[in-house]
Amino acid sequence: MTSLEKPDIGTTSVKWRWPSVHPEGRKFVLISAVICLIFAIMAWETLAWPMGLVTIWVAAFFRDPIRTTPIGEGLIVAPADGLVTMIVTVPPPREMAGPDGLGDGPMTRVSIFMSVFDVHINRTPIPGVIKRVAYIAGSFLNADLDKASEENERQHILVEGPDGTRIGFTQIAGLVARRIVPFVKPGDVVGLGQRIGLIRFGSRVDVYLPAGTGHRLTIGQRTIAGETVIAKLGEADRTVGASQ
Repeated sequence: MTSLEKPDIGTTSVKWRWPSVHPEGRKFVLISAVICLIFAIMAWETLAWPMGLVTIWVAAFFRDPIRTTPIGEGLIVAPADGLVTMIVTVPPPREMAGPDGLGDGPMTRVSIFMSVFDVHINRTPIPGVIKRVAYIAGSFLNADLDKASEENERQHILVEGPDGTRIGFTQIAGLVARRIVPFVKPGDVVGLGQRIGLIRFGSRVDVYLPAGTGHRLTIGQRTIAGETVIAKLGEADRTVGASQ
């Protein structure tokens, strides 16, 4: 075996690094830091210390870690970090239904709840072209409730893969969240696991799996956006598990 034929196993390594702060959040970190500095200059220590902790929390909320997306045909990855709270069979939202969308038949909906401590950068579950971005104003109920899918402020995103498969997912605002920020628009080409938006501050993402495709998740499981494989096109449900 020549040097060119040798496998590269063990020849590279990855070092942990501090996640960067997403540009969308830098202004909030700066505002918190300036307020903290003013309190410190005024010697208001009882206010400066808590504000310092707030600044750290804001920076952590907007952290944007690098993710390693698995490569494989037909893989569907998690669009959000968080807790899998619901897996149900429902019709697609009317904003994504119809022949030019997800159709009208029942689909598996996976709901991922993001607490204020989770990474809030959302990523596309499949590669392809953004076909639709639909924003709907609404309420700010607890994002963990089932009816939040139909009543809360939300944004639907429909992406069509190279083989024509369409996946829809919905960013849903919650009790604390007051802003859904998109990074994409119709016509944009996205890669698997690419950043597509974020929600401030604490929320939920629903992803709709196409008919004939099961999931690899269990209720109570935690997902990592862009890394956790939640399904494979055409594959039936294959995961069972229990909290322990």
